[in-house]
Amino acid sequence: MKTRVTELLGTRYPIIQGGMQWVGRAELASAVSNAGGLGILTGLTQPTPEDLAKEIQRCGEMTDKPFGVNMTVFPTIKPPPYAEYIDVIISNGIKIVETAGPGAVEFMPKMKGAGIKIIHKCVAVRHALTAQGLGVDAISIDGFECAGHPGEEDIPGMVLIPLAARALNIPVIASGGIGSGRGMAGALALGAEGINMGTRFCATKEAPLHDNIKQALVSAKEQDTNLIFRTLKNTARVLKNDISNQVVEIEGRPGKTDFADLRDLVAGVRGRAALEAGEVNDGIITAGMVVGLVDSIPSCAELIEDIVAECKRELARANSYM
Repeated sequence: MKTRVTELLGTRYPIIQGGMQWVGRAELASAVSNAGGLGILTGLTQPTPEDLAKEIQRCGEMTDKPFGVNMTVFPTIKPPPYAEYIDVIISNGIKIVETAGPGAVEFMPKMKGAGIKIIHKCVAVRHALTAQGLGVDAISIDGFECAGHPGEEDIPGMVLIPLAARALNIPVIASGGIGSGRGMAGALALGAEGINMGTRFCATKEAPLHDNIKQALVSAKEQDTNLIFRTLKNTARVLKNDISNQVVEIEGRPGKTDFADLRDLVAGVRGRAALEAGEVNDGIITAGMVVGLVDSIPSCAELIEDIVAECKRELARANSYM
């Protein structure tokens, strides 16, 4: 397959593994890249910039194909040393970075100066236009179906993807709700030139998650996600479980919800421990509505080949109607 995305990334297929906290490690990223997609290491999964350098080197020993690093830069009370992470990315020769968050803008000139291709994640076309004006190389546009933070405007991919494709001059990568060849074919027909998958790659053999978590994704239906932090104007889509149900219940109580009311339930350390121990109901598990399409745990190579084959079949079927 050849699109502006494959040309930009140097990959066989226009399929990107999203940067996912606690999941985007060398085992998964290298497997995706070896299978013809673009694997992504999640920068902030590594506790220090020095740990990120080691993970980049480890991934490089596992694949000779292109891979990238995700850097999500949101304002926080105690921000990590973002500049040091960026320096590690540059000094270790990474040429593709997936950025997210308003704070990423600060580091874009330095990355561009180092010859890095930037894919910026957006949930609104106006933000995508701003990012295009800043010189990013592609936009990953996230529909309301996506895992993680879909924004506050609730625009689904069926509307958001063609709007972005119409408005932008740079390539659009469709993200959110895609986990099959049919989804990829639909995204391409809507004007995207590539796809980004997160939840679907979590249910693969190489994903560094406990098998109980993978089985929970396979068992889940499309209705089995919760939207949390709605009252805080920081909406996140996660898997339905005991913890996220409690968060929804607390947010639904009369009166104002403060983050302090939720902190112990949603703590990142707690979520990571649940992922690693396989305790499905002990922490927040990020997942998108695409869990309804997840029915197996293939290798990354099997998944990508099946998606590409189905995509081609579906595009040919649709073309036969003409």
